[in-house]
Amino acid sequence: MDSRSVPLDRARRTPMRVLTAQAVVACALVLLFAGPARAGAQGSPAGGLGAQQVTSPVAGSASAALEECVTATVQELRAVAFSAEMTAVPGTMRMAMRIDLEERAPDELEFHTVTSSGLGVWRFSDPKVKVYKYLKQVTNVSAPAVYRGFVRFRWLNAKGHTIKRAERLTSRCLQPGVPPEPAEPGVASGTTTNSSSTTPAA
Repeated sequence: MDSRSVPLDRARRTPMRVLTAQAVVACALVLLFAGPARAGAQGSPAGGLGAQQVTSPVAGSASAALEECVTATVQELRAVAFSAEMTAVPGTMRMAMRIDLEERAPDELEFHTVTSSGLGVWRFSDPKVKVYKYLKQVTNVSAPAVYRGFVRFRWLNAKGHTIKRAERLTSRCLQPGVPPEPAEPGVASGTTTNSSSTTPAA
């Protein structure tokens, strides 16, 4: 798979996996909202019959989700993407999250962390943001295998000390095995064909 190299050795006890190079990691992006919730839909008077109450995100919340699971017979076209979101708590100066890709092969009982450039690193928000969102995509993943995201969250104060931690697992992405190539048309197995040659008369 790409975005992490998965070692071809499937040792059950191996704590880490290394994926083949060519991992393409699309990591993006922080989108933050700093304002309080708005009461009333745009264009409708507050408190009117058409008004909609929009609540603020819950302080200190953390979530992670499987955004896409693209299967394909060609390895380079397979992809998995995860999103994560966290909100500030009182005293938060910056927030950080780390998304790890975990893989489980059909002959394994447990998931293993896949390592590659761009994966398993901490990403930090800008100072004083209220909501921090992040998206990571991994392509060229192996099959057959099951993948999931393991996300760690940290809330940091002005001195850089962690004041809150959280962890979340995403839903799983199943990458099925590649179906066998269809047999080429030919003589059915189990039969014998006799050929004869003709010698031209002198």
